[in-house]
Amino acid sequence: MIVTVTPNPALDITYGVPALRPHTSHRVASVHEQAGGKGVNVARVLHGLGRPTTAVLPLGGPTGAVLRADLDRAGIACLGVPLAAGTSTRRTVAVVDAVDATVLNEPGPELSAEDWTALRAAVRSLLPTARALVLSGSLPPGLPGGAYADLVRLAHAQGVPVVLDADGAALTEALAAGPTAVKPNAVELRRATGIADPLRAAHALVDAGARAVVASLGPDGLLAVTPDGSWWARLPPEADVRGNPTGAGDAAVAALAAALADRTPWPAALAHAVALSAAAVQAPYAGRFDPQAYRGHLPLVRVTPAAPSAGSAPSD
Repeated sequence: MIVTVTPNPALDITYGVPALRPHTSHRVASVHEQAGGKGVNVARVLHGLGRPTTAVLPLGGPTGAVLRADLDRAGIACLGVPLAAGTSTRRTVAVVDAVDATVLNEPGPELSAEDWTALRAAVRSLLPTARALVLSGSLPPGLPGGAYADLVRLAHAQGVPVVLDADGAALTEALAAGPTAVKPNAVELRRATGIADPLRAAHALVDAGARAVVASLGPDGLLAVTPDGSWWARLPPEADVRGNPTGAGDAAVAALAAALADRTPWPAALAHAVALSAAAVQAPYAGRFDPQAYRGHLPLVRVTPAAPSAGSAPSD
């Protein structure tokens, strides 16, 4: 079983529009609601891959009830931590057109010390049977800055590998605990290190404590710095992947967690992460992926060594 933790879940609302234009009204062509938050998206992808998974998350108010009901309908195991009365799970709104997506994220509810104790206990209860732990997304107000570091240490005490996908202090404060892999995007990588060169920045996160860094760099694919070597992994330009990028990084995290659970060598793990991420772009909503596209992309992924002096993806 792979356990995912989403401290700041959300009810994701997606509006489809023909074209998004600022400062005007829009006629919405489609509306979709689903349980969301980065760790929930990871759990949904893992479920789609047929991997046993349990999503751990705090839930509160009417929005939390809707979120829980959606996970139940999807058949995704959920260990919900109830929040105090009057505290409601947040919502996010994504406006998707033919070109890209614009996302509006509400702040999460403030969690109490009792809420954190309950969330931590829920994670700890699952670790004896877990093969990997995923920690994803922002920390809501009220949680200690070292919350992820604490959960990393709990997992390591049980011999469970950890994938951390977070930004800012939620990432940097967890590095000293030694997460097995961290998965920043290009912006998060630079924000955490102040270094523009992605390879140097990834090495800086390793120096700070991460055992491996897998950075998602958009069209340049993934850059990985691991104990076994450093690699670039990406699809060739002719693959021409288009669609909704929301949730693509979560699909990559799902692939990495599955690979760590199976002890898959890093080059193969990266190939699956790139292929699954691209297949997620071609699906309409976060947490979904196109299985046929995943199978088609996988043999096309190029995994090449990243030379110590290289600062950009290899050219074709």
